Amino acid sequence: MNQDNQFEEVEDRGSTEEEWEPKPRMNGFEVIIRSSRKGDDGEVTNATLACSCTGKSSSDTRNAFKLYPVTKTDCKAQVGAVVRGNGKWKICSVGLNHNHELSSPTKTRYFKNNRGIQPYVKRRLVVNDRARIRPNKNFNSMSVEAGGPENLTFLQKDCRNYIEKVRRMRLGAGDAYAIQKYFLKMQKDNANFFYMMDLDEEGRLQNVIWVDARSRAAFKEFGDVVTFDTTYLTNKYDMPFAVFVGVDHHGHSTLLGCGLISHEDTETFVWLFESWLACMWNCALNAMITDQDKAM
Repeated sequence: MNQDNQFEEVEDRGSTEEEWEPKPRMNGFEVIIRSSRKGDDGEVTNATLACSCTGKSSSDTRNAFKLYPVTKTDCKAQVGAVVRGNGKWKICSVGLNHNHELSSPTKTRYFKNNRGIQPYVKRRLVVNDRARIRPNKNFNSMSVEAGGPENLTFLQKDCRNYIEKVRRMRLGAGDAYAIQKYFLKMQKDNANFFYMMDLDEEGRLQNVIWVDARSRAAFKEFGDVVTFDTTYLTNKYDMPFAVFVGVDHHGHSTLLGCGLISHEDTETFVWLFESWLACMWNCALNAMITDQDKAM
């Protein structure tokens, strides 16, 4: 038999195939990518998905007196698949037998892969944290709004971990120094390069705006109508990336300024707009188009 067509034999536990079809409320388990392989073009050509209990737990002699829950049971449940010539995936091996108890439907929401904090929730957490609202109160409020914690896609500890990550990574001292060093170099190369930084009460950089000489010159010609958008997020900091954009005489978009902001609130937008207008010699605008955010 062709290897690509081999399937692991499983005993018949039901009278009909429908009994094995995935259904709501079935017990579950967490899945991990055990192995994968890429082709010359960098695309994945085959992969094996396995139960998270695959493999064996290894002891750490450095922490011999610290107990950890055993999560590895050398479970053999897995699914292997390959990409065929037509670009479609085909299952080539299946193992359904677990050597451990499966989680109940009410507990599968605790799996890491099933948890996630949506972008709008992240922004709400940051704004509330700035207002000195504790993570547990944040979570309790959102839990009531959702009709119970079981209707949320994240746990209370996820909220707490995210806030701690934001506090730890938000434009740290090293990043602030690197940004300022780069901006000083740009300003040395061209005196019309503009930048401004906003520090918090502890002297940490929280907002920054920059406009190069070309953008400042473009504003003089095409600054009658300006659009402003903060829907873009950076990969590292998950911070809103703000852009000011105009339209040139060819109908093409032209960049008029950029910024990184720590919060999408009224105070931050006031600082950003005033800084940008100061860069543009406080010229009056005929129209400013935004996404109608209440804070704006």
